Amino acid sequence: MDRGLWQVMARAEEAFRTELEAALGHHFNDATLLERALTHPSFANETGLGESNERLEFLGDAVLGLVVAHLLYEAHPEWTEGELTRARHALVNMRALAHLARALSLGKHVRLGRSEQRTGGAEKDSILSDLFEALVGAIYLDAGTRPVEALVRTRFEVALKAGSPPPERDPKTQLQEWAQARFHCIPTYHDIADSGVENDEGRFAVEVRVAERPLGQGVGRTKRQAEREAALAALREGGCPLG
Repeated sequence: MDRGLWQVMARAEEAFRTELEAALGHHFNDATLLERALTHPSFANETGLGESNERLEFLGDAVLGLVVAHLLYEAHPEWTEGELTRARHALVNMRALAHLARALSLGKHVRLGRSEQRTGGAEKDSILSDLFEALVGAIYLDAGTRPVEALVRTRFEVALKAGSPPPERDPKTQLQEWAQARFHCIPTYHDIADSGVENDEGRFAVEVRVAERPLGQGVGRTKRQAEREAALAALREGGCPLG
């Protein structure tokens, strides 16, 4: 690589790190943790690196869940266990974390293998959400829970504000309650298609039926996500109010 180009790239990466650390409110003592957090398994496999961000993602998922649960518990003493659970899920699900990753421009700096680059991996919700969790894991290893708590307070300020309303019920729960009240039965979910492609955002297609009547279809990276989308479609079709 041309030395001048290499220097330009190095300066750009340094500028990104400075900007990212400012957004996170945390300066990494160990810069290799940040580098590892941005290393997707596809890149590690192609280049022979010893470790990708998978282990950091595992750790970050657990740390983020604990911190979010703790802060929600403190902020909303009036909420029930079910409301706290729904709020935690709403804050740390794949779409929510991918949104945070985009706000931090993580997709522009993730290190991907050639196959993921060709398929637009830097814009996939699954990869972006994993990046955010890996970043949380890296912060935790670098400095403990305090900077993670500060990050959560900043990024989830509205949800953690005292007096804010609890989140809506899960659509599958809503649909089940509606179906039992109106038809005295529970919804059933039926697989329609499976692309078989791991991390495909539309891998699974599912249909939900109430009293043997097809009411909605949904697609998703996981069966759970596809069933949720199908339930949402069914609630709209059945005239059941969402919320």
